[in-house]
Amino acid sequence: MDDKERHERGMAKRSKVLGKEWVDRSVTKKTAFNADFLDLLTRYAWGDVWQRDHYDERTRRVLVIGTLLALDKWDEFRLHTRAALVEGGFTADDIKEIIMQQAIYCGIPAANHAMKEAAEVLAELGKLK
Repeated sequence: MDDKERHERGMAKRSKVLGKEWVDRSVTKKTAFNADFLDLLTRYAWGDVWQRDHYDERTRRVLVIGTLLALDKWDEFRLHTRAALVEGGFTADDIKEIIMQQAIYCGIPAANHAMKEAAEVLAELGKLK
């Protein structure tokens, strides 16, 4: 597979995982400055790693959300939490269980903040109980 094909596959996977609307908006923000980075991200993360057969998409989403919580990457945490809820068929309970699991391994302060961030996303989507 060449880079062009990997990029096309990456854009398709990225749209499926994050939502076409979000990806279309992000493409409009492409500049000469960030174009090479966006191409790298699309080919490498979405066109290669997210395409691998070993884990299904749901498992990859759980891993990503948990990792972002662990790394305190809240913008990306919110993005992937929203995408899991809207595009991935996740429920509020699914997100809660990821955070509960991560509380043990990443610490209560990180999980506490994740609960706050996730609750805001859930409220924005009208899914907060």
